[in-house]
Amino acid sequence: MKISVIAGSHRPASQSKKVADWIAARLKQREVIATEPIHLGATPLPFWDETAFTADPSPLNLAWRPVSEELAACDGVVVVAPEWHGMAPPALKNLLLLCKTELAHKPGLIVGISGSLGGTYPVVELRLTGFKNNRICWIPDHVILRNVSKILNETAAEDEAADAAAKGRLDHSLGILVEYAKALRGVRASGAFDAKAYPFGM
Repeated sequence: MKISVIAGSHRPASQSKKVADWIAARLKQREVIATEPIHLGATPLPFWDETAFTADPSPLNLAWRPVSEELAACDGVVVVAPEWHGMAPPALKNLLLLCKTELAHKPGLIVGISGSLGGTYPVVELRLTGFKNNRICWIPDHVILRNVSKILNETAAEDEAADAAAKGRLDHSLGILVEYAKALRGVRASGAFDAKAYPFGM
């Protein structure tokens, strides 16, 4: 069982990175394979262009290839999505645009984060538009982490109750994600999905 984790922030050092690293470490404690998270701030991807539909060795395709291989090899994904001006970051939406079948019929857990009391809008946005052609299956659970700078830190928690609540909710949702990952293996193995005939969702 392999779960990939994506930190959706453009910033090289971000709360998204902190949360993604915590989640990856927690998955390993569950004996789930979790490689180093994909940090879009540390290794930014070029924005989508038409070469994404070709095999040309364009800068986009060369940068995308290792990410594509990582996502193709996983059984599920956790997406950490910070709220910027009430939206998911452009780099995260760009990654979802670049996906072809890497995430098709694999479960995804959305973790919305906010430096204050927000965090809802990225969850809504990803559920509304983040699945169509890549065919990721967002699970019913999601997690919203508010005042994120005060939780999941290596030092003593500023708010112990909030820190414990966040860890408990993440543990619960990660457990559900793993079970969905097991269940959806059968869908992918069935051969029912014809990506050549129907590459785009409706």
